[in-house]
Amino acid sequence: MSDSDNSENGKPVEEGAPEWVVTFGDLMSLLLCFFVLLLSFSETDKAKYKEVAGSMRDAFGVQRKVKVLDSPSGQSIIARNFDQDLNLTPRMDENVEFKIIEAEVQAKIKEIKQLVDTESKGNQFIIRLAGETTFDSGKADIRAEMMPVLGQIGGILKYAKGDVMVAGHTDNVPIHSAQFRSNLELSIARAVSVAQFLIDNSAILPDRIATMGFGEHRPLVANDTPQGRNKNRRVEIILTDLFSAAPS
Repeated sequence: MSDSDNSENGKPVEEGAPEWVVTFGDLMSLLLCFFVLLLSFSETDKAKYKEVAGSMRDAFGVQRKVKVLDSPSGQSIIARNFDQDLNLTPRMDENVEFKIIEAEVQAKIKEIKQLVDTESKGNQFIIRLAGETTFDSGKADIRAEMMPVLGQIGGILKYAKGDVMVAGHTDNVPIHSAQFRSNLELSIARAVSVAQFLIDNSAILPDRIATMGFGEHRPLVANDTPQGRNKNRRVEIILTDLFSAAPS
């Protein structure tokens, strides 16, 4: 074969790969080294990876705890969170939260436990002031030695985010005085005295507090003994809606 056979259109044909292939190969090698360096410098956050993986698993409704025949169906994470924000799903931890706050309140009144009694009913927390220690017989003026106790109770009121009811009660012994015509008037006056003290000496707003007087008509126990009558002479401070965060 002559030299003319190794040419095309009169131009000699070069042997081997074209020159641009070498440049392209060098570029690919440099890019490979670059990504290898990026991978070597990177670090995987395992905790974050598990969190993201768990969120995706919940979003797509994947479960393996219960054997089912149908394919797992997805649940919109937006719809689920939106429903929770609108309180369409019931709160399951309210009782636990109430117990925690109740324990905080109990701790705060531990020093005055001998002067007050407490009781919880549903979402209400009741603080009972004994009439004999809070007021003189037939009077509605708070005794000076009980004012520090009421001051501490005023500090407890910061836990309540709802209304505060102050209710006065008496025994069934009739009262006849120039100031009060009946036990009902006496119970109302005592409730007003306690409520006014709390308004003047605590952070509670006046529009959140109310007063009521029941006289002898709602006894705790029978009035047939001195001990029973003493127990029925009381003022109750009723806190409602205690599901608020405890102050630091």
